[in-house]
Amino acid sequence: MKRTDLIPVLLLLPVLGFVAVQVVETRTITAPAQAGFVAPAVRSHAKRVARNEVENTGTVVDGNAVAANATDAAAARDVGDIRRRIVLGETGTYIGEILSERDSALARWPDRMVQPVRVWVGSSPAIPGWDPTYPESVRNAFDQWTSLGIPVRFTFVRDSTDADVHVSWIDHFDSPISGKTIWARDGKWWIVTGNITLALHHNEGELLDAKAVHAIALHEVGHLLGLDHTADTANIMTARVRVRDLSEADRATMKLLYSLPPGSVK
Repeated sequence: MKRTDLIPVLLLLPVLGFVAVQVVETRTITAPAQAGFVAPAVRSHAKRVARNEVENTGTVVDGNAVAANATDAAAARDVGDIRRRIVLGETGTYIGEILSERDSALARWPDRMVQPVRVWVGSSPAIPGWDPTYPESVRNAFDQWTSLGIPVRFTFVRDSTDADVHVSWIDHFDSPISGKTIWARDGKWWIVTGNITLALHHNEGELLDAKAVHAIALHEVGHLLGLDHTADTANIMTARVRVRDLSEADRATMKLLYSLPPGSVK
């Protein structure tokens, strides 16, 4: 897959509290020539999702669509109306920071209520410090976000080859980070697939405890769903994470994002 369609998200964890930083190759999400590219594997996956939506809803869609509702929303997109809805709903959110970071564009998953996003959460008992409760902690992080009522559901699968999202583990990153998320989008800014990697240790060797792992997972799943960083350290999505749970601003921003269609609002 080309680098121009991957958005890497990195979470740093120093000894005293969490520090998060997102690395975004801005040119890759603003260059018009690259905006419509979806790698062959992702395009095939998107077609499969579209077929699944057809089978479950009876709606006829083009095979290149990610889902029927994604196609309909894109066709009816009114930038002026989207801007008005952002202005009306932005109080108490950090949607403005996301738009600033992404050159006035929003990314999100298509509505996936009928056909939930399939998530595979790996297990790594061979890694020193492994706790068998970690996979369940990650699943809880997904559930916390979806409990907000956004139009996306997740189902957890045992077969990694059948997953839209993969969560895997490593002992540590070579750089001072403890989590990494990469997602791919199509030309209309619908997220179509993603991968999360979580470390059990700081790069200097210190073991992360269960609460830290859960906080990292919450942060990374937020990125997977389309959120970016915020300056307010009271939020799980801040670049310097100091909390272990979702804030009201985290919740409000996610709800607003999933009430809007993706793409540029310029």
